[in-house]
Amino acid sequence: MSSHDDDDILDFDFFEDDATRASSTAGSGGRRAAPADTSGGGGGSGPRRPSLHAPHGLAPILRLVGFVAFAILVVVLLIVWGQGCSSNKKRASYEDAMTGLGTIGSSSAKIGNDLAELLTTPGLKQAELETKLGGLIGRQQQGVEGALALDIPGPLLPATAHAVEALRLRVSGMQGLLATFKATKADDSTNATVAGEKLAAQARQLDASDIVWRILFQLQAQATLEDAGFGDIKAPASVFVENVELYTTRSMTSIWLRVHGASTGGTPSGVHGTGLDKVLVQPGDIQLSPDSETTIKASTDLAFEVFVKNTGDNQEVGVEVTLTIPKGTTPIVKKQTINLLDIAEIKTVTFKDFPDPPFGEKTSVQISVKPVQAESNTANNSAEYPVIFSLE
Repeated sequence: MSSHDDDDILDFDFFEDDATRASSTAGSGGRRAAPADTSGGGGGSGPRRPSLHAPHGLAPILRLVGFVAFAILVVVLLIVWGQGCSSNKKRASYEDAMTGLGTIGSSSAKIGNDLAELLTTPGLKQAELETKLGGLIGRQQQGVEGALALDIPGPLLPATAHAVEALRLRVSGMQGLLATFKATKADDSTNATVAGEKLAAQARQLDASDIVWRILFQLQAQATLEDAGFGDIKAPASVFVENVELYTTRSMTSIWLRVHGASTGGTPSGVHGTGLDKVLVQPGDIQLSPDSETTIKASTDLAFEVFVKNTGDNQEVGVEVTLTIPKGTTPIVKKQTINLLDIAEIKTVTFKDFPDPPFGEKTSVQISVKPVQAESNTANNSAEYPVIFSLE
């Protein structure tokens, strides 16, 4: 190999295009002419230093810059996409947690309604109470287990622990009620007040569970959701005790007496009865009279307040009240039920949202209170009030 061949190997041409290479190799046999000796010395020429050529034109540089920019864009898009996926996944986990707890909370509230309905069932016997109350306890325990099995995001765990606590209070409260009913099964009526106090003490756990759920779970969970940027997701409510009066000592004593009537679960001794106390028209607090005609201005706010009194010696449950306004062949009929009516207690039921009544003609508002079990005097259970409905 000649020295010229070595020169060719060491000659680096960066970014040189084909046209430039072609022109530089023109000549004898494609061999490059040896450069003139500029060393100023005699003798043969030594090895030639490699020549480094600068890139010709801006096109290669622009291509490189474009490639780098494209690569950066791809990386940025991948990061944004990854962050979006992560955010969507996080949101889904929060939504799933609240949906799961909402389902459990709604089921628990239904158990609370079922318990109230059980305790206010006319003619309820001890054996029936024990069986059905045991079933409610089992259903609520399943709710506890379901809540513990949920996949909850870390920030929501403290609040969720309080939801579980509320559910456990409901289990414990119902277990206490069942144990007390069983323990006092053989007691006579002289111990009714003591039994009522014990039942009310157990029922306080049920009321407390609503406070724990609302304040320690619902409000805390909502704050956590808002901190995470998901304030539009709502922490669910769950109300177990709709009527706190049902679980007072007085009320629970009456329930105990009713369940233990005659020591067999029959109807307790003493007078049973309800009566219609009065009827008011709203707005205006206009009291209806069965002896004189009343003109009633019809409006979207029209309402009738019916006052019903327990006139007997026993607590009454499931008292049905009906309002009727004759109107051709299709009278206006509305019904409501008073779940619990203690001795000498007066409760109000309100009827509203009426269709158009018969205007400008003599008609009436008829109120009837369905007689309770063992009620003998029904003379004061119904009344008819003459009225005229006007538009002015």
